Amino acid sequence: MMTEPTIEKLRALKLYAMTTAWLAQRTDPATTDLHFDERLAMIVEAETLARDNKRMAKLLSDAKLRIPTACVEDVDHNPKRELDKALFRQLATGRWIADRQNVLITGMTGVGKSYLACALGQLACRLGFRVAYKRVPRLFEELALSHADGTYVRLLARLAKVDVLVLDDWGLAPLTDQQRRDVLEVLEDRHGVRSTIVTSQLSVENWHDYIAHPTIADAVLDRLVHNAHKVKMKGPSRRKERAQATA
Repeated sequence: MMTEPTIEKLRALKLYAMTTAWLAQRTDPATTDLHFDERLAMIVEAETLARDNKRMAKLLSDAKLRIPTACVEDVDHNPKRELDKALFRQLATGRWIADRQNVLITGMTGVGKSYLACALGQLACRLGFRVAYKRVPRLFEELALSHADGTYVRLLARLAKVDVLVLDDWGLAPLTDQQRRDVLEVLEDRHGVRSTIVTSQLSVENWHDYIAHPTIADAVLDRLVHNAHKVKMKGPSRRKERAQATA
């Protein structure tokens, strides 16, 4: 019997799922009547699926999404939210990532902006893209520290490499001169080559005034807004609704 040597060779090749599938077939009477090609296809499919799942798990782990369980299939389409269904269906295809387009999600606090951003980030991971989630206030802290310890260029390079960068809670506090320049640098590296998701309580029309520097504001909006899908979310605060439901 060649079972043990074969198992050892499969494991040496790191074909663990294929090994498990092959051993399962040997004890499953339902597979004995199948042709060799059919059984081989089943074994190869098991290995492919295991590797795909492992890769997606790593992408999700690396993304560090604020809501890792968020997914586009569970997005609430309550009429009160006035979510554009045609636009949402378009975003759910993931085509915007391949086309290197941005997604700008605006609305009052609690309406589900972060959930939708994380759901789109999770979709990107499922499609095999690299994702990074950053709350903007903490990103500014990270950038400030990188200026101090000399890792600024390295941090910018990491942000530039991810296929989808999620910038959550944009516009919570006034910007300093350094933060304005940092935002421009981050977006400059990504413009036309990567996708960025931004969530904000401020409407896009107010972003120019928020940046409060005409030249930098023009540059930032040029790189962020002109090739973006704009999602305006409405409705009551979901946090308030959940709090009332459990009261």
